[in-house]
Amino acid sequence: MNTLAYDGPGPWILLVPVFWAIVVAGAVLLLRRTVWRGRGPGRGPWQHRPVRDHNSPLSVLGRRFASGEIDEDEYWRRLSVLDEEFGRGRGAA
Repeated sequence: MNTLAYDGPGPWILLVPVFWAIVVAGAVLLLRRTVWRGRGPGRGPWQHRPVRDHNSPLSVLGRRFASGEIDEDEYWRRLSVLDEEFGRGRGAA
């Protein structure tokens, strides 16, 4: 007599969803600890927050112009010198 006993998939069927849940949770945890770290609410990994140096020559020049220490002509003259010195021409990004 040739009979095959089949009791269903058994508990092994639960391993596939558990495996994928662990993979997804691990990916989210990895992204939160690396790429998304330090971002405010509503900011995704594709939005880069620029690092600003408040003591850079360009920042100091901007602050001096904003406070009225130098006039517009002096600002543009010094800005052109700084652009040449740091290699940041008008066409450079």
